[in-house]
Amino acid sequence: MNSTLFCVDAFTEEPGSGNPAGVCMLSRPADLSWMQAVAREMNLPETAFLVPEHDGFGLRWFTPRVEVELCGHATLASAHALWQQGYLGAGERARFFTKSGTLTAELNGDWIAMDFPEEPDQPAPAPPGLVEALGIRPRYVGKNRFDYVVEIGSEREVREIQPDFRRLTEVPARGIMVTAPADPGEFDFVGRFLPPAAGVDEDPVTGSAHCCLGPFWEKRLHKNEFLAHQVSERGGVLRVRTGGNQRVMICG
Repeated sequence: MNSTLFCVDAFTEEPGSGNPAGVCMLSRPADLSWMQAVAREMNLPETAFLVPEHDGFGLRWFTPRVEVELCGHATLASAHALWQQGYLGAGERARFFTKSGTLTAELNGDWIAMDFPEEPDQPAPAPPGLVEALGIRPRYVGKNRFDYVVEIGSEREVREIQPDFRRLTEVPARGIMVTAPADPGEFDFVGRFLPPAAGVDEDPVTGSAHCCLGPFWEKRLHKNEFLAHQVSERGGVLRVRTGGNQRVMICG
């Protein structure tokens, strides 16, 4: 089996920031155990595996520990690799067949726009240990099919959280989104994403989390276009647009 492997920093213009993803181009489908072993060896937040199909590409994502059902930054990295390496022409749309349905991506100037499913939350009680592990006072706690979302009072509080990652591994979810309105200025909202149960203590920039955070902030800010800042140590910027057929446009 032929394969080619790239590493791409997603959701950033600066090398060494944003979220690094492995992108493995395959000539044919690979065994699950082999893909998981490659992802473990790469030791990046996610590694994407692409297989050419009739009118697009099969796409699967793996953390160093598990396969995940939806990943934004490794999809962004995959689309970038397809155009940069000549698998697709600049005017062609990238089509990906995934466990979360068909996803698409298009070049829009210097940005790549991805069409993803909404993953809205519903109010939920905080599970045992969550508030204590974060050391915060939540304004709101909700949950979607993947993650918990926790709203707190300010950007400063989001930046200053020092999570107890061991305790967070006991939370029954892929991860925990912590979010707040951004300080006045360039951005609309900020967030951090903590998925230690999936093998990554903190994900630097998380496209799939914004499938929830877009609809979440649409209700609170009464708008549907946002500039979001994920305030991890590496940091990254996303454009998010909601409001169409239960889909979210995520751009990076």
